[in-house]
Amino acid sequence: MRLSSLTDGIFKNNAVFKQVLGLCPTLAVTTSAVNGIAMGLATMAVLIGSNSVVSMVKGIIPAKVRIPAFIVIIASFVTVVDLMMNAFVHDLHKVLGLFIPLIVVNCVVLGRAESFASKNGVGDSFFDAVGTGLGFTFALFLLGGIREVLGNGSFFGLSLFPAGFSPAILMILPPGAFIVLGFILAGNNWIEERKRAKAGRAVTNG
Repeated sequence: MRLSSLTDGIFKNNAVFKQVLGLCPTLAVTTSAVNGIAMGLATMAVLIGSNSVVSMVKGIIPAKVRIPAFIVIIASFVTVVDLMMNAFVHDLHKVLGLFIPLIVVNCVVLGRAESFASKNGVGDSFFDAVGTGLGFTFALFLLGGIREVLGNGSFFGLSLFPAGFSPAILMILPPGAFIVLGFILAGNNWIEERKRAKAGRAVTNG
């Protein structure tokens, strides 16, 4: 169960590429690979903390106030992450800005608390949070990396092309985020369709 919880969040049920959730930070902060990784790791830290606590206290929270209680728990961890980033990685914290506090309303975090942590033990909830967080971080890193290469001609701040290279500035603007994500989702759907077709032919031939 724990291994499947870990791998499902990364691949099978990736929050961005499969469930198309958490698109606000996904599209807004992924102008570089570093920003994508930082936002993803911050979200994963909140996921791990909130999933674990929700799983521990699920039996004592009245059903009528379940969602507000989950939000308070999530907001507490977001505050901790926000303050720690401001203290230890201040420049990065300034770049991500408002999107760190907005993790409170990220549907990925609340969704895992409601659909998984509130119904499973602490161990499984922890691994579910790690898997979901890694999947979310990977998605933001991939999107940010592609946009940085195409829009700045660099990767992790290192120049990849000669001085005469003219980057596609559109890629680091808001429309570029939609374009890159659209191509990634289209490619993912194409791969899934090929897999289904191959499986269907295998069944027919069998």
